[in-house]
Order: sequence, then C-alpha cells, then structure tokens
Amino acid sequence: MKAETHSAPEMSGSSQSGAPGDERKTSDLTDLADTLVSRLDELGKVSDEEPRLVRTFLSPASARANALVGGWMRGAGLNVREDAWGNLWGSRPGPPGSRTLLIGSHLDTVVDAGRFDGPAGVLLGIAVARAVAEADLPFGLEVVGFSDEEGVRFQSTYLGSRGCLGLLTPAELALTDDDGIRLGDLIEVRRRAGFSDAVLEAGNLLGYLEMHIEQGPVLEAENLPLAVVPGIAGQTRILAGFTGKAGHAGTTPMALRHDALTAAARMVTEAETLARDTPGLLATVGKLEVAPGAGNVIPGACSFTLDVRSPDNNIRLRAVEDLENLGSALARERGLAWHWEIKQSNPAVPCDAALTTRLAEAAAADQPRVPCLFSGAGHDAAVFAGSCPAAMLFIRCRGGLSHHPDEFASPEDLAAALRAAVRFVLNLAEKPL
Repeated sequence: MKAETHSAPEMSGSSQSGAPGDERKTSDLTDLADTLVSRLDELGKVSDEEPRLVRTFLSPASARANALVGGWMRGAGLNVREDAWGNLWGSRPGPPGSRTLLIGSHLDTVVDAGRFDGPAGVLLGIAVARAVAEADLPFGLEVVGFSDEEGVRFQSTYLGSRGCLGLLTPAELALTDDDGIRLGDLIEVRRRAGFSDAVLEAGNLLGYLEMHIEQGPVLEAENLPLAVVPGIAGQTRILAGFTGKAGHAGTTPMALRHDALTAAARMVTEAETLARDTPGLLATVGKLEVAPGAGNVIPGACSFTLDVRSPDNNIRLRAVEDLENLGSALARERGLAWHWEIKQSNPAVPCDAALTTRLAEAAAADQPRVPCLFSGAGHDAAVFAGSCPAAMLFIRCRGGLSHHPDEFASPEDLAAALRAAVRFVLNLAEKPL
C-alpha cells in the first residue's frame, strides 16, 4: 500500500557531505554491516530440525541462539540478561533518571524459515549499539531479541514481547503445545531457575524501533532499499474444525456421509473468496489436519487454522464473524459438530508519527524518497505501539519473499538500514523529542 513519501533533505552530516571523518565512519559502518551478514549466516544454522531452519519458543535451538547472540551483545559492550519468557536483552544504561530507547525484533522462526525474518533486526540493533558505543547519549540503549513472535509452538503470537509487558492472560498461560506442555508451567520452571519475570515499565521507554525485511515486493518494484511503516494490520488467529463420522469409502452412500473434510474444504475456499472480494482483507488456512487419515476412509474429523488480517479493524472483525457463521451453517447442514476458538485477536495499530518522521529523515539521507508502507505482517512493534512510541523501518527483500528458506536482503540494503538507524539514534541524542 503506497502512502506519502519523504524526500531527502540536505543534511551536512549525511554520507554525501564530505565532512572530515566521514570516510572513516562510513568504513566503520561497512565493517559492521559485513559482520552482520556473516552472523546472520551463522545464526541461520542454529535449528531444532536441521537441515531446515526451525526455532520455536523456549526450544533447545532457542537457548543456543540466545547464547550465540548474547556473546555478540557482550562484544558490543552491552550488559546481557535473559528473562523468564526467554527474551534476550543487551543494555547500555543511560544517565540517572533517563529513559531508554529499545531496538528489537524476534529470534524465533516459522517452520522451514529463512534467516532474515526477525534476526536481521536484532543483529542490526547490536550493530547500532556498537556504532554509537562512544557517543554521549542522554538516554539508555537496549537491544532485545524476543523469544516468540511467530506463535508456532502455542499458536499464539508475541509471547515474548507481551510477556515482558505483562500482557499475557490466564487463558493464554493455560495454552498447551502439541506435546501437552502448558505455557504457564514452562514460565514457572524458568522463574524457579532464577530468570526474572519483572514486567517492563513502558513509562521508562523513550521509544521502540524495529528493523525488519519488508516481506513484500513494493520496495523491490520501486528500486528503493528502505521504507518506514505508518501502521500495522490487525490479525485474528483461529483454530477451528468439524467432527463427523468416519466410515468405509466404498460402502457408505454419499447422501449418508458425515464427512468432516469436505466441510473444511468449503471453509477454505469460502475464506479465500471472501478475502479476494474484500479490499484490504487477507485470509489464510495454513494448517489442516485430517483424521483418521487413510485413503479409503471417510474423514471423521478435520481441524484447521485460520489467519484473518486487515488494516481496518471493522473489516477484519466482520469477516471473522461471517466465517464463524458459515462454519455453524455447514455443521448444521451436514450433521457435524463444530469447533471455533479464537486463539488471538490483535487490533490494527498506528506507529508513532513523530518517531516515524525522524526515522524517515534518517533514511532519506541515502535515498531520494522514503515510502510509507503499511505492514500486513504482524510485528512486536504492534505490541509496543500500545505502550510507548514505536517506529518501524522496512528493508527491501528479494522478490518480496519471506517465511521461506530463500528469503534474502542484500548486504548493501542491510548497510543502508544500519546507517539510517545510527543517524536516527544520534539525531534523537542531539534533538530529543
């Protein structure tokens, strides 16, 4: 979605200024960007299911990833800790009584992931901290790698960021994974092991910055490396299913069947039709399970996930209601039991206008215009936007591809993001909001 753009201002401190020391500083940032690329490759090998990349909430691979990234944080001069939710923090304290600028993204992945979605933002944050290590900042600087944004293990997103802000509900803590492990029990084990469950005081935050690959094709089409994000679409995650009656595929007449899969198939196609016919609406069935799962047996049960998104909360909520009503109607028509459970519902949120303008100005020093692109994907910034000023920087990715092993952001574009973020931090230090 295209919106306003920001033109490059004439800035004496830009990379084109030719001021004394600029060449050295540019060289330093180039070295940091090169290190970032090699670290993304190294981190991309840390997985629970080699050779494909999978890191889920509080898994063994997540622990190894935190240990690796924590070492890089220490190398950037940051004090490192891990909390009860598995979030990794690298902090540089500010002057007494000052607030903190938080730079973060997530370290977990989807199943069979690429290595840029999430980790690129965390490692960029570490590079920023290293680049400004000698700067006299009037605020604290903290880099965070959240333990869960994708929601793979418990089918509930943002467990890391919502956990540290005290936003997890008792119902969410009662969620279980595929092995029957309860989320709240995992957190309690970590508390007893000494990991702090202290809630982050949002009032102490100057703001939150997240850098992330675009996960879409707009920047590539416009031949630009960076964009800012004015807002993030709302999302509803649902677990639904039909229960009918299994039977012999060769002896049960079609009119007497209670086939759970055919009802689910209708839901899949109707969800797609609804989204295609409604501007701004996205609907996805990403997982479908059939039982008993034999070629000559009528499916007796079928469960599926449903992901519904829109930048307009009313459109999203109306679509969710329509699809639930459709499922109920199909169950009545076909003599099936019907299950519909909303696992998570996140409203569309705006990013902070003042912080976003500062970020756009920082990016504009390197490119002729800076697009504003709404995010259809969810991000931890959506959680923080409800608690403190938040801004996002999008980075061009090849083919708009994400959630795939081939996702890719070029070293040059990552370096552009690093330069913009360093300018952003130093500008905030010189001219506070």
